[in-house]
Amino acid sequence: MILTFDFSSPVPIYLQIRNQIVIGIAEKKLMPGEKLPTIRALAEESGINMMTVSKAYQLLKQEGYIITDRRSGAVVADSGKASVRPESLDALRLYISELRLSGMSREEILALCARLYEEGEKK
Repeated sequence: MILTFDFSSPVPIYLQIRNQIVIGIAEKKLMPGEKLPTIRALAEESGINMMTVSKAYQLLKQEGYIITDRRSGAVVADSGKASVRPESLDALRLYISELRLSGMSREEILALCARLYEEGEKK
């Protein structure tokens, strides 16, 4: 899986790393037990600071998406062990509110969510 970064984005780089890995796991581009690059390797390959990568990996570990071990490094955790962050629920609530205010009905919002969910399954 290749990570891409938008250095002009207001989203911090560590969150860009986190988000892309979470999407990769959800879309089965990264499978449970699959080894991730070391912090050093990812930092050097991407041209970003090792502390930034470390912060992303720490967040992913805390959320249950990866498991880290000093000897084997970081690996993708078994699915179903991750927890939903309260910030994710707050963001979803905001997006649903924006869609409502744009005039979308409940059925249209649910259909949109279903389509996006299915797109993620196909990748």
